[in-house]
Amino acid sequence: MFSRLREDISSIYGRDPAARNWWEVVTCYPGMHAIWLHRYVAHPLWSIGLKWLGRLVSNLGRFATGVEIHPGATIGRRVFIDHGMGIVIGETAVVGDDCTLYHGVTLGGVSWDKGKRHPTLEPGVTVGAGAKILGPFTVGAGARVGSNSVVVKAVPPGATVVGIPAREVEGIDQGLAGQAFSAYAVTTSENDPLNAILKTLADRSDKADQALADALNRLAELEKSRKP
Repeated sequence: MFSRLREDISSIYGRDPAARNWWEVVTCYPGMHAIWLHRYVAHPLWSIGLKWLGRLVSNLGRFATGVEIHPGATIGRRVFIDHGMGIVIGETAVVGDDCTLYHGVTLGGVSWDKGKRHPTLEPGVTVGAGAKILGPFTVGAGARVGSNSVVVKAVPPGATVVGIPAREVEGIDQGLAGQAFSAYAVTTSENDPLNAILKTLADRSDKADQALADALNRLAELEKSRKP
């Protein structure tokens, strides 16, 4: 248990430049408090059949940290919840090792079925602030979900998705091995294919407008030349 606690503390230093020392991390990071309360109290209670007690502990953790993790959810190792306020993780959600979630993230369900209703995040996924991932699909290892995106279908490993509904963007390094951490799951080098299409259409529209204007000017000149 203590080795896992040290592991959680150490993992934060590589993902939050504001972390200055272990005491500050232990006492001032509500996201980590929420994970510990879930891992060592709420989830074990749920697993041994004490469902109500597990829910009660989860609810108390929500009041204390602003993070709501259903006691049935599965949380991996070295998961980092930054800021934490407003995060909701559903009952059948799975958050893999080394994932990072920012404030306002929802891992929700869209079905009334009793089975798998919530998403699975494979190892190394980063989910930006305010993003909503809704449904029983998988977000592949190393993927990035941009802030305020709404994801309603599976995301390939290593991909970056943005928008509502979320779509994959191009033009950034998608390598999983040793990829640099990207705060809020966005970078300045993203190339959104939808934006590229809209820009192309806008350029063609400008050219068509200019060609039409030139044609009208020539017709006007011809009309003037024909007059006596």
